[in-house]
Amino acid sequence: MDLKRTRLYDWHQKNDATIVPFAGWELPIQYAPGPIAEHKAVRETAGLFDIDHMGQILVEGEEATDFLNYLVTADLTKLEPWNSTYSLMCLPSGGVIDDLFVYRKGDGKGWMVVVNASNLEKDYQWILKQSEGKKVSVTDISEETYMIAFQGPKAIEVMDSLTDGRTGKIERFSSGEDNLFGVKVLIGRTGYTGEDGVELFYPADQAEKVWQGIIDHGKEIGIEVLPIGLAARDSLRFEPGFPLYGHELNEEKTPAEGLLKWACAFDKDFIGKDAIVKQIDEGLPSKLISFELTDKGVPREEYTVLSPEGEEIGYVATGLYAPWVDKYCGNAYVKPEFAKVGTEILIQIRKKTKKAVVIKRPLYRPSYR
Repeated sequence: MDLKRTRLYDWHQKNDATIVPFAGWELPIQYAPGPIAEHKAVRETAGLFDIDHMGQILVEGEEATDFLNYLVTADLTKLEPWNSTYSLMCLPSGGVIDDLFVYRKGDGKGWMVVVNASNLEKDYQWILKQSEGKKVSVTDISEETYMIAFQGPKAIEVMDSLTDGRTGKIERFSSGEDNLFGVKVLIGRTGYTGEDGVELFYPADQAEKVWQGIIDHGKEIGIEVLPIGLAARDSLRFEPGFPLYGHELNEEKTPAEGLLKWACAFDKDFIGKDAIVKQIDEGLPSKLISFELTDKGVPREEYTVLSPEGEEIGYVATGLYAPWVDKYCGNAYVKPEFAKVGTEILIQIRKKTKKAVVIKRPLYRPSYR
């Protein structure tokens, strides 16, 4: 299969990026400073992410709000124009099709749904299929829309310098339109790092103009803005407890198992609600936990999790080095009786078992809470 490239591919190549395949794209996993330095930059100053592999789908029309509100787990009727929310889209079985961000357009008449790269075509076809017979239009605008994220404690300072203080007035999970370097940009006060910051949407043919402009402006006002690769993006999302589709989320696991009941509005109807409620009432077959290795070792995705007696009790969903706590940690799905904080477990790493312990989530509390 031919891999796609973002419009910043050449920029990444020229700036010492290590390019790897990810979700059907060739993307930078890291730059010359390395993942730990990039992680630290976002926690302490600011970092810029090329996330144009993400997809954007417009849902508009007379019945758009009611239609989309039934498709996703969040209650969209509570969102004012320019507001946004994290949500899930589920199968009737309760399994998760995708996790996504839903933005209400400023005119209040339509919605932009931001989906994961690996799920764009699946999500688009699912929404299109469900829309049959409804007074809605569904449009994939991913090709014409560029998306980057600008995150970290100094990100808003840089943005405010560019927008005469307007960005800082946008509340968390809200959005607004502005002009950056002569380009019309939608600014969402959202992110995936546990830091304050923004996600920017603008015409794809202006990809490098806005990206390079932010880096250059940061330099002008004494704030270094580093480009950030996928490796640091993974550790940054892991520490505050954000899931990654294909790891913590999939079509076999429900929001209840994945600690995402909070993302479900059970006082309204949505696809998958009945199955999720039934599962909660009858008892969860598994539960997502975070763990820390107490032996030396590196946990990896799909490694088997064992009880201290050697019984197979689950599997690792994510395993990595967490810079904030300076330890090797991970997320795993385990039998519910092993999910209590402080419970000792074993991780099967190749032919050896390594001791680990269930730890309190999140490892890092988001700075904006």
